[in-house]
Amino acid sequence: MSKRLPILLAALALLALPAARAQDDPAPLRVALEAAERGLPAPALASTHPARRWVEMAALRRNIDTLPDAQAQAFLSRYRGEAVAEVFREAWLRALLKRQDWRGFRAAWSPSVRSAALRCAELEARQRTGAVDAQWTREAQAMWRSSGKSLPDECDPVFAALAASGGLDAALRWERIELAAAEWQPGVMRSAARGLPPDQLALASDYAAFMTAPHERAAGWPKTARSRLVASHGLAKFAKDDPLAAEARLPAIATALSFGETERGRVLYQAALWTVASYLPDSARLLDLVPDSAYDERLHEWRVREALARSDWKAALAALQKMGASQRGDSRWQWFEARMRELTGDRSGAQALYAQAARQPEFHGFLAADRIDQPYALCPWMPEHGAAEKAAVAADPALVRAMALYRAGRSGWAIREWRDALSRFDDAQRRIAVEVAQEHGWFDRAVFDLGKAPGENRLYTLRFPIHHADLIQREARKNGLDPAWVAAEIRAESVFNPEARSPADARGLMQVLPSTGAAVARRLGLPWGGAASLYDPETNIALGTAYLREKEAMYGKPYVAIAAYNAGPTPTSRWLSQRPQMDPDLWIETISYRETREYVARILAFSVLYDWRMFGKAAPVTARMRGESAATRKAFACPAPAATG
Repeated sequence: MSKRLPILLAALALLALPAARAQDDPAPLRVALEAAERGLPAPALASTHPARRWVEMAALRRNIDTLPDAQAQAFLSRYRGEAVAEVFREAWLRALLKRQDWRGFRAAWSPSVRSAALRCAELEARQRTGAVDAQWTREAQAMWRSSGKSLPDECDPVFAALAASGGLDAALRWERIELAAAEWQPGVMRSAARGLPPDQLALASDYAAFMTAPHERAAGWPKTARSRLVASHGLAKFAKDDPLAAEARLPAIATALSFGETERGRVLYQAALWTVASYLPDSARLLDLVPDSAYDERLHEWRVREALARSDWKAALAALQKMGASQRGDSRWQWFEARMRELTGDRSGAQALYAQAARQPEFHGFLAADRIDQPYALCPWMPEHGAAEKAAVAADPALVRAMALYRAGRSGWAIREWRDALSRFDDAQRRIAVEVAQEHGWFDRAVFDLGKAPGENRLYTLRFPIHHADLIQREARKNGLDPAWVAAEIRAESVFNPEARSPADARGLMQVLPSTGAAVARRLGLPWGGAASLYDPETNIALGTAYLREKEAMYGKPYVAIAAYNAGPTPTSRWLSQRPQMDPDLWIETISYRETREYVARILAFSVLYDWRMFGKAAPVTARMRGESAATRKAFACPAPAATG
């Protein structure tokens, strides 16, 4: 069958739809956009359709390489200031760059364009049209020093012109070489060094060589701050791959170049980090070598985990006490400090810390509430607003277009319209916009656009939406799973977007891989309609819950099954073999993958919140993570303000 025939048939069918229905139904917009992008005929959208301009833009963009300038400029003028114009502008500027139409490029330019490649192209356009002045030089120099990482190829002609005009002197070249050294980018260092005088070029090249593979010649470098910066970053980079070899090379180079604490700390930090991240035998020793000034929150956490992994409770408590006040006051570390105090005999000190941690509606706060037999802390807030206020927000033209585009499956363009709308909204209007988005099935706006003002983390009904509740409960119970757990997985995996697709090709609500879906369907004798069927909520939840049940049966404990759902069987089996008898909270915290460690805690916390959303009370998280049934469910209460003074 011709690839065009399905679209033509759909277009003919839509011609019969009344205009009002075509405006409400996403199908006309979807078909019109696809037809415009393929140059096929399609039914005209109603003149009042909010997203009609995007169809026009899609048609223009299809022929952009041959598009007349007047037509492009007319579109930009007609929709000046709108998201559709900015999306088109970027495509048009790339077409003009390809044509090397420098005057046209300048005419279409807008300072709102953020792409580094296009900003460099704009500088080239000014240079090509004779508009090089002091301001051009300052902007080109700012681009040169904007990053130590590789910049787009479009910047190369600008930097060549800058060098030719005398605006790229040795000092600027060295500035970028130092930036690149700090980013561990030897290729950028070599590129920036071109144009240095021969003696300086030789040194810069040796710096870059050291960054690629440390060598003994570094001991003969000038004893300058620059040599120390390059050598310490080079050794730090080396320490990521071979911590012990980097540690062994450090003394000679440190002595030869007169390293201070900053340079030594930079190398020892990386050596310790990449040793402890795999719990290698030298972890504790290397952590002790890192100067206090080089410690950050990340390394403080790893020092605690390293001690936990060895079941050295005193060392873990000492590591916790070295954290800064803000980090130590987080419910996670309050929980572990309480645990360590309890395990080392300080029961009263532990109780006080459990009480502090239990005030937070997070995984470790819930654990603490279980420990001291308190209700779970939750202070929900849903701000009130009038119908007129909501109607005004919902009627914002950009927001209307965002909803139409999202329903038509154009989430990227929908986000551009959404951001345009939010740029004009105050906090109250932004919260209403999130509510409107959820009514259109666009649930992830609560994840990305709440939490920007005080109290918004308490908007639990928006932050934890429920969709397909009956389906979730049915499939969960069919597989002997807690429905709140399944809802939590969906919230974490896709935020209830049935069209979600990951870079690894996991699809749908529960982010099931096609290979996994096919295998589960085959084992259970379920129908399998191919990878595309994973976008169907019924299919996805049926296969996802069945797969989750298999993981729980395989590992015996939900918290391990959650880790395996995220990380896969190989690392999960390794973690189990390394710490087979460890308590669940300690095992979770010592998972070596940050993503999985946080994922497990997040799923368990989300399960509590979805229990609250669906049933008003929750299974205790302590029992939940072990797969144990609890005699009573936990209530929720908003704790009184903490006493001060």
